[in-house]
Amino acid sequence: MSEHASHLEYSGKKVLVVENDKKALAALKGHLESLKFEVTPAISQAEAETIIQNQTFDLVITELILEFTDSGFLFCHKLKKTQPDCKAIILTNAAAKIGLHFEISSPDAREWIKADSILEKGIRAEQLDREIARIMNR
Repeated sequence: MSEHASHLEYSGKKVLVVENDKKALAALKGHLESLKFEVTPAISQAEAETIIQNQTFDLVITELILEFTDSGFLFCHKLKKTQPDCKAIILTNAAAKIGLHFEISSPDAREWIKADSILEKGIRAEQLDREIARIMNR
């Protein structure tokens, strides 16, 4: 972990992690807990949607492909309607699997992709830490 990121702590901040790969979910949960996040795990879009009806979060990290190929996009749309201040990161391996690359730098893309960041899966912990810090303005 980089020196800068290791100083980041998010005590009192709540994160929802939506990932259907149990190993990836456990690794992400452990890493976020080491940053002092309070982590709530979910393994599907449906479960995540149920959770956000009863709880608010500071951050959501979701896999793009869950029940559907666009579950992450659909979930972020619903999230931002009810919790507009919640930051959202979509993790995807679409570029590696099917050659699709998503980015949110254009206004058109931000109209339909309601995430604050899209990251390719396989990123290192310090890259994730930097992106979390950036979108949470730390």
